[in-house]
Amino acid sequence: MKKNYLSIDIGGTQIKYGLFDRSGNLINHGHLATPTSSQTDFLKIICQLIDQYLNTIRGVAFSVPGRVHPDTSVIDFGGALPYLDGLNLKQFLTKQFGENLLVSVENDGKSAALAELWMGNLLNEKDAAAIVLGTGVGGGIILDGKLFRGVHYQAGELSFMSAKNGSEKYGTYGSAVLMIQKIARHFQFSNLDDGEAVFDLINHHEPYAYQIFTEYCQRIACLILSIQSVVDLRKYVIGGGISAQPIVADTIREQFYQLLHHLELDNGGVTPPAIVKTHFGNDANLYGALYCLLSNQV
Repeated sequence: MKKNYLSIDIGGTQIKYGLFDRSGNLINHGHLATPTSSQTDFLKIICQLIDQYLNTIRGVAFSVPGRVHPDTSVIDFGGALPYLDGLNLKQFLTKQFGENLLVSVENDGKSAALAELWMGNLLNEKDAAAIVLGTGVGGGIILDGKLFRGVHYQAGELSFMSAKNGSEKYGTYGSAVLMIQKIARHFQFSNLDDGEAVFDLINHHEPYAYQIFTEYCQRIACLILSIQSVVDLRKYVIGGGISAQPIVADTIREQFYQLLHHLELDNGGVTPPAIVKTHFGNDANLYGALYCLLSNQV
């Protein structure tokens, strides 16, 4: 009997996947490089991945960048992957594998929020948010204990927020990947995406690396303050690959308090929310996508 589920997180640089049972227990997982050339190459890899598990799974859950229409599963504005724009993954995979294969598609930031709400650091929270730091900046907002999608289903698209007086958007201004690459380029690393080596410098407070990292955390703190001034949440969880480093959430929190002090908002002006790392770390999107699929089953 097919009783497991495949969850797939489509990122700007990697496709992460995990095999789960119905209770959300991770059985095994892995990752692939995300194709950047075309939608055709992307769909080929997805089909090959599903084929590996087809005999053991009831369904496939996707976490993707961009806006997802919950009624049609069509993806708009694929972020770092423009070829996702207009793609109906559910319809395509149903044609490929038949209607017995359950398919769900959810936005990456919303997936992270759902994971933490399900059994993570937002469990039992009524008003909170997840911020996912990666190629861009994803987000998911929980209001009154439920995921808030917005009228156009794009609530939480933090990459669209304006930065630097409108000359840039947070998708680039708050990109963890670009921050890592900037430090790696300065030190002439052969691999500009070597986050482990970059954070070794940051954790040892190497002056240049630590300065760039601190400035980055200040940007995210500014983002949180902008959100907080509108929706007044109790807790923020910080996700994405870099969230595995304790220094990330800790420094964002420190920068948030410094920002309040600088703006003279720390004396009754703004009640600081809790700022912590996600429980599921870089796997949050996998768990949240699965939760979306299980929640939508009839």
